[in-house]
Formats: sequence, structure tokens, C-alpha cells
Amino acid sequence: MRCTLRLLALLLGTLAIAGAEEAINKSAELPPAAGTPLPEVTRDSLAAAIRRGVDFLLADQNQNGSWGDATHTKDLNIFAPLPGAHQAFRAGASGLALAGLIDAADSRPEVTAAIGKAAAWTAAELPKLRRTSQDCTYNTWGHAYGLRSVSRLYQRETDPAKKTAWARLAQQQVDFANRSEDVNGGWGYLDVFDGLTTRKPSGLPTAFTTATVLLAMAEARSTMGTTLDDNLVKHALASINCQRTPDFSYTYSFQHRYRPRLDINRPAGSLARSQACNACLRNFGETAVTDQVLTEWADRFLAREGFLSNGRKRPVPHEAQFRIAGYFYYYGIYYFTESIRLLPKASHAAYAKRLAAIILSHQEQDGSWWDYPLYNYHRPYGTGYALMALAWCRNAMQ
Repeated sequence: MRCTLRLLALLLGTLAIAGAEEAINKSAELPPAAGTPLPEVTRDSLAAAIRRGVDFLLADQNQNGSWGDATHTKDLNIFAPLPGAHQAFRAGASGLALAGLIDAADSRPEVTAAIGKAAAWTAAELPKLRRTSQDCTYNTWGHAYGLRSVSRLYQRETDPAKKTAWARLAQQQVDFANRSEDVNGGWGYLDVFDGLTTRKPSGLPTAFTTATVLLAMAEARSTMGTTLDDNLVKHALASINCQRTPDFSYTYSFQHRYRPRLDINRPAGSLARSQACNACLRNFGETAVTDQVLTEWADRFLAREGFLSNGRKRPVPHEAQFRIAGYFYYYGIYYFTESIRLLPKASHAAYAKRLAAIILSHQEQDGSWWDYPLYNYHRPYGTGYALMALAWCRNAMQ
């Protein structure tokens, strides 16, 4: 009798939790509550926001051409073993800032000069980026976003010899990233949970980090003819698919696939990650990621953007609902555009206008965008993401 009552209590508790989760999911699909209206998006307002973002990057650029540094620390800091973590943070932030600056297509002489300084820094410093710590693979972010900027530098270059040099640097970055592939396939950013020290990481591959790297590699291949390791790519794609749930949410990490209904692994928690992962799988030929899947997740992203926004600027990672961290925000904004560009072009303008309104509503007084206080890297990386997204919106709305 006692066992029966205990089982009944457990069943009722499970049903109550399921009902609460269903209510949360349904409420997330309702229109946002009345509040400050989103700004009207016009060609002029979009151009003005982009220009302000560009002006911020011009003012924030380091003397050596990079962006970001290890200052502005706080009591709670992201794990960052020296020197490799900050080399990776600077490479990633600088790659995003430079890519955003180029996509902005601002023809002012001072912008051209800033791009030139950043290009020189990229050519000199990106080849030095390595995994320098056994417990940390932040270098993967630097390789991925370094590739993004190199692809753009290659496209704008007219000198054949310099184009060849950029293509060579891109191939080097792909080869460096390959060295950090996890034994389970794909890439992560930490290797701290298994107590092992291995030449190839064996700790925490994540579907979204893997998607980030593969999408950058795909762009380099289509732009510069960069060669990818087909077996490694297949291994990485299999890792992403292992973390994909039937509703096209993606678990936070490879280990999380054993607990797929944790809040961070549910649709609201996966809101930003699903954009990148769906775009990656579709780019590499995964037929399961149909137009319907991309559309459902695009609509869900716009309807539930408030979940991501609620985590913006919180200093503690994963403290918002569904364990959302601040640094999910502009990552999700940018990869939303990567996903939407795979849909029929006729659908782009409507999505672009809605997304641009959201981005414009969050621009800071200094012209930047940021979502998480990360030493002094957050403003350049957030602004880079936002400018790339707004450049896509501008083109889609024409």
C-alpha cells in the first residue's frame, strides 16, 4: 500500500511538472505583453543604426588593429587560463568586429583605414592562435570567426597575390581547427569534466560550437576553395545529429543527450542554438532540416525572443529561465539570419524587417550592441554580430 501511494505521488508530481511546462510553452507562443513598441524600421533608420555601430567599432579599435582586451574584470569571470584564452577571445572578437565592419559596406576613408589595420593584425596574429591549455579549447572560436573575417577580406581583395595569401591563411585555420576536434566528433570549448588529459580533446563537444566551426568552414570553401576533411566533417555532423531531438531542439552538449528534457535542452532553451545547428545541417545536405523546420524555428525565435532578451547583460551564465546565458543573445540573432537565408527569397524581407526592429531596439547609446560582460570583448563581438545581421536585413529589404 505504501509503495502504491508513493508511485501515485510520483505520477501526480510528474503530471504537474508536465502541465507546468506545457503552460510555459503555450504562454511563450502568445504575443508579447504591451510595452515599449519596437522602433519603425525604414531604410534611413537602418542605415543610421549601422553607421552608429560602425562609428563605435572605429572608436573602440585597438592601436594594433584588433578589438578587445582582458580589462574590465568583475567578481565573477569566465574561466580563462592564460595566455590562450585571451588570445582566443581577442581573435574571436576581432574576427566578428572586422566581419561586421566589412558587411556594413561603409565607404568612408576612415572605415577603409580601420579595415586595413585589422587585416594586418589578422594576417600577423591569427597564425599564432593555438590550443595552449589542456582544459580549454576556446581557440575554436578564434579559428571560426577568424575564418569569417578572412573570407570577407579575400572577397574584397583585388590583388591576386594577396588573395592567394588570404586563401592560404584560411586553409591554415581550418587545419588548426581540425586539431581540436573532439574524439566524439565536432568541437567544444572546454575539456574539464572527464579528468583526462588527451592530445585530442575528450571533454565537452557541443552542437552549437560544432555548427559555428562548420558554417565558417563552409563559407571559406565556397568563397576561397578551402579544402575540408570529409571524414572529419561527417564525424562532426554525426555529433550534431546525436544531440538533435525530434523537435529540432539541440541539447547543450554531447553529455546532455542523456537528459534531453532538461530545461536548457527544450525549445525555449535551445532557441539560439537551433538556428545555428539547423543552418549547419541544412548547408551540409541534411534532408531532415526542411523549409518547414526552418520556418517553424524562425517563427518560434521571433515569438520567444523575450526569453533570450531576459538573459541579456546578466553577469552569471545560465541564470535566466531555461538556463539561458546572456551570450546566447546576439549569437542567436546572427545565426537566425544564417538559417533564414536558406528559405525561399520571397520570405526574407518580412523576417528581415521584424528582426531589424528587435536589433535596433537594443542599440546602446555609444552605438554598440552587447549581451554579456566578458572582460572587454563583449561590445566588439556583439556589435560585429549585430552589424552582420543588419547588413543581411538591409539587403533582404531592398
